[in-house]
Amino acid sequence: MDILESYCSFIRGLREKEKTLNEQKQQRDNSIIQAYNQMVQKLKERKDHLLSESQQIHNETFEEIQTERDRVFADVDELSAACDRAEQELQQGWVEFLGQQTTLTGVVGKYREKAAPTPVQTQPAVFQPTDTPVPVLGHVRVQSLPSAPIPAAPASRGTGHHHGNHRLRLHQSLDLKRIFKPRGRGHHCGYQWQGEPQSQYHRTTFGTSGSGPGQFYSPSGVTVSDESEIFVADRDNQRIQVFTLQGAFVRQFPTVVPSEEKIKPEDMALDGEGNLWVVGRTESAHCAVQYNKQGRVRRKFDLQQTGWFRGVAVDTRRNHILITQTTGDCGNQHGEVLVFTPDGTLVGTVGQQQGMKNPRHITVDREGNILVSDCRNNCIHVYNKDGQFMFPFGGEGRGKGQLWGPSGICTDRAGNIIVADQGNRRVEMFDKTGKFLKHITTDMGWPCAVAMAPQGQLVVTDIENHTVSIFPTY
Repeated sequence: MDILESYCSFIRGLREKEKTLNEQKQQRDNSIIQAYNQMVQKLKERKDHLLSESQQIHNETFEEIQTERDRVFADVDELSAACDRAEQELQQGWVEFLGQQTTLTGVVGKYREKAAPTPVQTQPAVFQPTDTPVPVLGHVRVQSLPSAPIPAAPASRGTGHHHGNHRLRLHQSLDLKRIFKPRGRGHHCGYQWQGEPQSQYHRTTFGTSGSGPGQFYSPSGVTVSDESEIFVADRDNQRIQVFTLQGAFVRQFPTVVPSEEKIKPEDMALDGEGNLWVVGRTESAHCAVQYNKQGRVRRKFDLQQTGWFRGVAVDTRRNHILITQTTGDCGNQHGEVLVFTPDGTLVGTVGQQQGMKNPRHITVDREGNILVSDCRNNCIHVYNKDGQFMFPFGGEGRGKGQLWGPSGICTDRAGNIIVADQGNRRVEMFDKTGKFLKHITTDMGWPCAVAMAPQGQLVVTDIENHTVSIFPTY
């Protein structure tokens, strides 16, 4: 009995030691996590400070360049006006003109004596990371402590690992050169001004090229629900992905039709009941499919097969589905907007009389007006709620208010029009009359689709970089 009791006492001792070890590990792990969180917080605060400092330097330099540009433009305007007047005088009688002292000769003489504008000198501001590594969080060591004797306990042997030499480093430097980098060109009085400001809005960008959750192959369409969920048409992955407004992945579902065949989704829009209308194509057919928000097919109708991209919007007032369509070959394109009821009945067309060539994306504003981007004509067509043509705006070019291959289009709460100016690699804002207001960003890869969230955030897909960007309320 004494022997049995000694063994039972040994077992009880092991159990107590296991309990103690588990408690010690939990306390140790909590201490590691606490130290990590404190260090991360300090790094985040330092990062925010550096970014703020970088933005301030950028704004100051950019303001200098803008001031110098405006001064030179004033001179260009004066010279250009003199040239125009001289041309008019020549048309009235060139013989008399050559023998007279004209406004042009006076202006030219003035500028011959005036020093030419000198380039703006800027000093690059560069971020230089410190060579000192991030401090080590701490060390985990096995301490040698005297242990109480346990009956019949065998001699124990232990080893420990020392992690003190494992260091976390910041490997790469972040080059924050303060330079004025040209991206596009604007036209002014026959002269070209190179360089436009990049986005002044801080944004969240997520996504990479791939087929995993949060990755994309050609994100061609986007819309945002009333619950602030972002739906992205991941075209070449043949699926819809859903994200939060912070860019966190929520769920995904394949874009299939009732025959279980997958389609490549090109564009999509939400209807008044919160269902998702998707236009796309299979290997053998083109169609419009209605899904619920979890991806279950509710209905479908077929579309004419064409070789061109389609956009879709929903007129929630009339419960009409509006789909863009382009027919013909590259040299003879014809575009229009088809208006359907949800069961696929064609009830009308829009835009046949305005020479629409290649309509891409489409949206319906709060007043029921229909806005269509025409990629081939480099403009936006605006129609009223009854489909009557109102006006176009845009026009081919790289200057302010001009467009080059416009694609995605949406409106904000004030009625302003946001356009993905694809060929110019930028996103533009116009007022409801088509007057240019500002660049939202000029540093996109290939902006495709745009959508406005309920709180005013702007969501933009980039099919070149396979990313989605969220711009805050502006």
